Amino acid sequence: MFESVLIANRGEIAVRVIRTLRRMGIRSVAVYSDADAGARHVREADTAVRLGPAPVLDSYLSIPKVLEAAAATGAQAIHPGYGFLSENAGFAAACERAGVVFIGPPARAIEVMGDKISAKNTVAAFEVPVVPGLAKPSLTDDELVAAATDIGYPVLIKPSAGGGGKGMHLVEEPAQLRAALVTARREAASAFGDDTLFLERFVLRPRHIEVQVLADTQGNVVHLGERECSLQRRHQKVIEEAPSPLLDAVTRARIGAAACNTARSVDYVGAGTVEFIVSADRPDEFFFMEMNTRLQVEHPVTEAVTGLDLVEWQLRVAAGEKLPFAQDEITLTGHAIEARVYAEDPARGFLPTGGRVLAVHEADGGSAGLDGGETKLGPPHGPGPGVRVDSSLQAGTVVGSDYDPMLSKVIAHGADRAQALARLDAALAGTAVFGVQTNVEFLRFLLADARVVAGDLDTELLDIRSADFAPAPAPDDVLAAGGLYRQWELGQGERDLWGSPSGWRIGAPAPVRTEMRTPLRSETVSVWGLPADARVQVGDGEIHSGSIDVEDGRMVVTLAGRRRCYAFAEDGGQLWIADDRGTWHLREAEVVRVHRGGGPRSAEILSPMPGSVIAVNVASDSPVAEGDPVVVVEAMKMEHSLSAPISGRVEVLVSVGDQVTVDQVLARLIPESSEEEA
Repeated sequence: MFESVLIANRGEIAVRVIRTLRRMGIRSVAVYSDADAGARHVREADTAVRLGPAPVLDSYLSIPKVLEAAAATGAQAIHPGYGFLSENAGFAAACERAGVVFIGPPARAIEVMGDKISAKNTVAAFEVPVVPGLAKPSLTDDELVAAATDIGYPVLIKPSAGGGGKGMHLVEEPAQLRAALVTARREAASAFGDDTLFLERFVLRPRHIEVQVLADTQGNVVHLGERECSLQRRHQKVIEEAPSPLLDAVTRARIGAAACNTARSVDYVGAGTVEFIVSADRPDEFFFMEMNTRLQVEHPVTEAVTGLDLVEWQLRVAAGEKLPFAQDEITLTGHAIEARVYAEDPARGFLPTGGRVLAVHEADGGSAGLDGGETKLGPPHGPGPGVRVDSSLQAGTVVGSDYDPMLSKVIAHGADRAQALARLDAALAGTAVFGVQTNVEFLRFLLADARVVAGDLDTELLDIRSADFAPAPAPDDVLAAGGLYRQWELGQGERDLWGSPSGWRIGAPAPVRTEMRTPLRSETVSVWGLPADARVQVGDGEIHSGSIDVEDGRMVVTLAGRRRCYAFAEDGGQLWIADDRGTWHLREAEVVRVHRGGGPRSAEILSPMPGSVIAVNVASDSPVAEGDPVVVVEAMKMEHSLSAPISGRVEVLVSVGDQVTVDQVLARLIPESSEEEA
């Protein structure tokens, strides 16, 4: 067995590989870019090597730099994780030339399966069923148009190189095909440097089912059951489970055998995944889509139901060990479901978000989960039964736009699917990432969908349901907690009696009011008085008594006689509050303000995602009309023109070239009739 292994990756997969290496007594070597210098995988590895600046071509995708790091640290093998260099045949070959073991399949297997046309033709020769279509190199648009009639509409245009849904287009009518081909070629060329396309018949009500295979160097191949990955957005998986609720035992054996034949067709070695498309209406009929020649993001659900550590078996196979179990010795126990936690805003079309992580609450005991309820929170609780979290998060982590927005994975295992679903929802209820907007609320919304609960899935379900999702507004008690916290904060630390808005006056305190608002509701929660004995009013409603105790990132609020606990974090006047119902970000201008006096509030223009300012269309202190463009932000290679929400005089707070974070205030509109606040 190896004594030292380098992980050529970052984030949660690097942390996860390090965990197995540590258990096996193998020295771990991390690599990092400048953006990841303080990352968790760097901290947890036995040693770490800087690769270069943040851009992936200068760091994680630089084959010479990765191999230099392996040589400098004496690493005998390299684990590529997923993404980056994991399916790069040139990297696998370069490792062999350098005398370093690549923990993955031979370069030829990566090369054949990396081209979807060659992969389809290769597996067909081993009697693996493939989707009817036309897959040949260098097909012209005219040839594809002519073939579509024979294939039958609807057809799916797919790029031969790459994956992740880029360049894929569904065409339902002949009149749409030529324009779609032009778009698909442009996208494929941009994403993969190769505009080769092919056509497949589109399977109605498709379900994405994949099979985990494991092969050793002695020619033994087994499968470890299947995973259902149909809950996707824009062809990106979000929730995965094992086994699939669709397949019966007979179909499971047939699809598993087809996956093993796929591996044999390229003399596969190591862990790999064979992806199939299955019609929800005809579950006994399945077709090969592609083979991922690496460890998959969703591998933990297979580990949960088989009891096998796939990273350990990748290492053992790469070291030349023979698989000690035959197919009939592999059993699947219970059911497991995984949810991917992304830095994204589902209410804004899943735009990536970002920011600095202020605090992390996860459900596996890595840090405090969220207990909620009416009693004071105790110490961080341990994991619930059957719950696992694979995460790269820690306080201080900066989530930017350099890398993939996935932050962590929450996995739940149960005796059956219903128990696994319940445990996953409970684990997500105990998950909060303060400082960064995530998709956790949407994940819980999706898991509660009747079709998801029933296992009636297809690849379009998530996109359909996302149109019905709306974030829940902060409850009254959460807004009250924010207001009470602000009142408490005014009395803390060193006080400037003349400059602090604490209400201090010679003779007697002046009344100070904190108002709390959020974008999702019109009511204002107002708080007056000292935090130990304050008055709280929602809108024009009844005034209640309230009090607050604050300690170590937790607050205990008593409101109208009811006691409730919250976790919280604050940074720069922005307050994050969470309990087991959700996480709420209370932002400036819609949020907390201490004032005496009335008058219209200013309106603010916020950045929808991390990016850079590429244009400022108006000068500060100039008048603008509602709808006038004010600032243009470029993010993720897209331009976002941000307009004035109201008419008034503009205060511009950024300049061209500034790097901005999600929800950063870029400009403020002050109505002409606004009165100065006291």
